[in-house]
Amino acid sequence: MNPIKTYQKINASNDKISFGISNMETTYLKRNGKTDEPHKHNYYTVLVIKQAKGTHKIDFNTYKMDRYQLFFVSPGQVHQVIEQEASLGFAMTFSTQFLIENAIQLSFIESLNLFHDYGQSPPLAITKSQFVKIDQFTNEIFQLFYGNSQMKELSIGAFLKLFLIECNNIQSINPVESYIDISENRIIREFKELVNLNYKAEHSTSYYANALHITPDHLNRIVKTTIGKTAKEYIQSRIIVEAKRLLFLSTLTNKEIGFNLGFSEPANFSAFFKKCTSFSPSHFKRKELSS
Repeated sequence: MNPIKTYQKINASNDKISFGISNMETTYLKRNGKTDEPHKHNYYTVLVIKQAKGTHKIDFNTYKMDRYQLFFVSPGQVHQVIEQEASLGFAMTFSTQFLIENAIQLSFIESLNLFHDYGQSPPLAITKSQFVKIDQFTNEIFQLFYGNSQMKELSIGAFLKLFLIECNNIQSINPVESYIDISENRIIREFKELVNLNYKAEHSTSYYANALHITPDHLNRIVKTTIGKTAKEYIQSRIIVEAKRLLFLSTLTNKEIGFNLGFSEPANFSAFFKKCTSFSPSHFKRKELSS
C-alpha cells in the first residue's frame, strides 16, 4: 500500500505563500478531469461550490456535491473530491501561519462550528440568496489574491474573517455570538487539545472532566451545546477516525491497531469499531480499498 499523499505547502514552489485560492473549473480542466488520490493537507481548505456533480469524501464519509454548498476541511483530514464534471466555484487554502500574520486568532477558528478535525464534516448547504453574499466575499478575495494592491494579504485576511463569520452565522448550531463566552470556549478548546493528546490511552469522559477540574455532567453539557454531541461521542469519534485512517493507510494488523488505540484485547477493539460503524475492521478495510 502506498503512503498517503500529504501536501505540506500551499505553494510547492514558494514557502512564503500561506494562502491560496483557485477556480475549481480551471483546476478541473488543468487536470483533464482526473481525480486525485485520497490525500491530506497541513492547512485549512474551504470549497465554495456554486454548482457541482460528484462526491466529496472526508475521513471516509461520502457527501454528495450539489448546488450552493460550503465544505470545510481541517489540517490532517483525509479527503478526496470526485467530480463527474467541472464544478463551478472556488477552493481556498490557508495555513495557521497566515492566520497569525493577519491577526486572526486560532481561538477564533476553534470557536466556529465549521472546521472539524474528525467525525462528520457534512457540507453547509445554503440558499441561493445566502450564497450571493458568500460569493461576493469569495470573488473579492480572488481579485485581491491575483491583483497587486498594497497590503493585499491584510485585505485578504480581513475578507476571510468576514467570510468565516458569515458562514458561521448561517450555521445554526453554534452562532458566532457564543464566541464571547470565554470560559466555555476555553473549556472546549482545552478539551479538544486533551482528547487529541490522550485519546489512545484515555477513553472515559471522567478522565477529561477531572483534567479540566469540572464534573462529567458539566463537560457533557458544554460539549453537547457547542458541538452537538456528548463528550463520550466526541472521544469515540476521534478514536474511530484514527482507526479508519490506520486501517486504510497503514500495514498494521487489526490487533496492532487495537493495541495502538488503547484496547488490551483485539476482540474489544473489533466490538467497539463495529458498534460505532456497523462494520468489522476487516470489512471496512476491504470496502474502502475496493472503492
